[in-house]
Amino acid sequence: MIRHTPPRKRRDSTIPLINVVFLMLVFFLIAGTVAPPLDPNLNLVQTNDLEGREPPDALVLHADGRLSFRGQAVTPDTHLLENDTAPIRIIPDRDVSAQRLMAVTSALRRAGAPSVILVTERALQ
Repeated sequence: MIRHTPPRKRRDSTIPLINVVFLMLVFFLIAGTVAPPLDPNLNLVQTNDLEGREPPDALVLHADGRLSFRGQAVTPDTHLLENDTAPIRIIPDRDVSAQRLMAVTSALRRAGAPSVILVTERALQ
């Protein structure tokens, strides 16, 4: 007499998946602590009361869209004709539109500027 054995049900193999996820968690926890934290007794410099000034060789793009260089109103074409400096630095106002900023940088590149650098503010957070 031949016996039929019922087919075995395959178990769900979630244990190896859990092990891999756990090992990845441990790895990222260890890798995330590479940089030492700042000393808790350290007091950082306060720069709230400093008067900000643009570098003297930079174009300033104001919030209303006008350009100035060393306090004088300019256009991208006249700036490149009068000042042959490379690279061109632009300090955009925080409230200037992105379309105006892109238009000014494109006009400078079309007028022959070798490179255009945006000057921004950096903060420690």
